[in-house]
Amino acid sequence: MSTPKNKKRFTFLEARITSTLSVALVLFILGIMSMLGILANNLSVYVRENIGFSIVLKDTAQERNVAQLQHSLAQAEYVKAAQYISKEEALKEIMLELGENPEEIIGVNPMQASIEVRLKADYTHPDSIANIERALRKNNYIEDIYFQKDLIQSVNNNMRTIGVILFALALVLMIISYVLISNTIRLTAYSRRFIIYTMKLVGATPGFIRRPFILSNILCGIIAAILAIIMLTGCVSYIINEFDNFYSLISTQMLMMVYGIVLLLGIALTAIASFFAVNRYIGMKRDDLYYV
Repeated sequence: MSTPKNKKRFTFLEARITSTLSVALVLFILGIMSMLGILANNLSVYVRENIGFSIVLKDTAQERNVAQLQHSLAQAEYVKAAQYISKEEALKEIMLELGENPEEIIGVNPMQASIEVRLKADYTHPDSIANIERALRKNNYIEDIYFQKDLIQSVNNNMRTIGVILFALALVLMIISYVLISNTIRLTAYSRRFIIYTMKLVGATPGFIRRPFILSNILCGIIAAILAIIMLTGCVSYIINEFDNFYSLISTQMLMMVYGIVLLLGIALTAIASFFAVNRYIGMKRDDLYYV
């Protein structure tokens, strides 16, 4: 038959397990939110770097002029990729789209040689695009430059809106998570409030009283973070197996970043919540401990 001491120990262990699982679930949700934020940023970069512009060359442009322009674009810090399309290649593309050869109708190849340029994500803002266009138009063998300005502006606005929404959700979720973790840890501190009072009676300093509570809860936070990371890994594995294209958006570096965020949140939130939960009972008188 179990003794009261063993029963008390079991009850405390049960409370610890419940507390750790509760924190793990909260950290799991925060981990998903962090992953969504990083994925949104990666998707934004991917979309913006696949929106470029076309440099239409004059028919009088000589090969050395084209080669020089290609070289300067390859060296430019704002260029992700640049591809030269000859008049013949452009004609083949338009034939595939129209289903007929316009050269046979007109008698000459109506297409012009061009260079398709894709920008780096950091240079897809209106000011940067205006500066790039202004610099390129100084070349007298460039006939025109076609930017998808409306599309770029639309993408930037949409991504900015998504970023603001995700940040607001993350902030609200962080506050809710802290309250949940704080309440969970406060229950643990509540069950040991008389021990805290006894330690204070024998002359223990507030820092000495807080230390074991903070360290034990940090340990629970680390264990909870590991459990949350295991759950996140399972979710990511399932999503990758179900959606093949999703794999390109998730990198090992991104996962390590999310895992690091979850671990740091597990340590930080439990440490801060423990500090304030124990402080509440350190300042109380004995009679007040019966009525909290």
